[in-house]
Amino acid sequence: MSRDPAVPESPGADLAGRVLAPFWRGLVGYRVLAWGYAAALVGVNYASYRSPGGAVLALVLMAGWTVVSTFGYLRPWRGFGQGRLALLDGVLTLLAIGATRLVDTPARIAGGAPVLTTVWSAGPVIALALAYGVVAGLGGALVIQAGVLLVRGHLGIAEATDLLLMVATALAVGYAATVLRRSSDRLRQAIELRAAVAERERLARSIHDGVLQVLAQVSRRGTAMGGPAAELGSLAGEQEVALRTLIATGPPAPSPLGQLEVTARLAALATPRVTVSTPATPVLLPTHTATELVAAVEAALTNVRVHVGPAAPAWVLLEDLGGRVVVSVRDDGPGIPAGRLASAEAEGRLGVSRSIRGRIGAVGGAARCESAPGMGCEWTFEIPVPRPAH
Repeated sequence: MSRDPAVPESPGADLAGRVLAPFWRGLVGYRVLAWGYAAALVGVNYASYRSPGGAVLALVLMAGWTVVSTFGYLRPWRGFGQGRLALLDGVLTLLAIGATRLVDTPARIAGGAPVLTTVWSAGPVIALALAYGVVAGLGGALVIQAGVLLVRGHLGIAEATDLLLMVATALAVGYAATVLRRSSDRLRQAIELRAAVAERERLARSIHDGVLQVLAQVSRRGTAMGGPAAELGSLAGEQEVALRTLIATGPPAPSPLGQLEVTARLAALATPRVTVSTPATPVLLPTHTATELVAAVEAALTNVRVHVGPAAPAWVLLEDLGGRVVVSVRDDGPGIPAGRLASAEAEGRLGVSRSIRGRIGAVGGAARCESAPGMGCEWTFEIPVPRPAH
């Protein structure tokens, strides 16, 4: 996880926080017990220290930080979440480890006497694994044990055993935290999908017998009356189809963070004059890419309405070809004369250049226009989609 866990800002983040809350409480309990063990060792070896008062002072400072970090881990501070607190915890723990050289004798240190922190030093390793995952936990374990080795000056069986235990702890805790976060994300998506379906059904019940019937009646009466009323009837018919499509089309499938599902978004563009064909399975694209693609399709349909006619039919086809997504927008209008788009751009009319080619090019795709007088026009948008290797 690259995000710094802080005060939850969304239901999903709150859910992940609640899922991991028992782990943070366990860390706090471990830290208190570990401090008690360190205090017992200081008491046993009190007379052997070079500076007994210094050892007691270090122990008091460790106790104070244990209390402060307890509140920070259990109730993250605004703007300074558990991840940042874990990093600060690691720095202060390294200082406490280094204090061993100030309070203990070189002979005792060389003879294998424990550092002042003993197992208390594993606290930031566990916190980093909980906050950021396995890699951060392993990094914390290596840094903490490197500090211990610098103090002792040698690598023996005891040091190697401590390193192995700390690495194993980071792996276990980090993996468990990552799995729980992913599970909470899936649960959040399922809850949101269920809420969206329930809301859609409620809206469908509310407007089916009212708004849709009125729009259908206006469409029929306007068409029968002709003249200006026919245009009003046509608009009402388009809105009726769009509204029915919105109700009938299921909500977009839950998407991973940073991605959008484009099938439902393109399907929502369907009207009596616009036919949209999409795959039966969701098509996921990065959020910015999906937004620009849908905007380019809307711009192409606007061109059809403006240059061919408000009643001109158009067809939109979405294809997922594995490593690329292809969308075509076609009409059967009079077509575009050869060189017309280039001359329009040279004259400073950049509508097509910016609203269509510019959008697709900005996301690494290609936009092609195939047209000839009397043959209609077809825009093809091709977007490369990196797929994870299996």
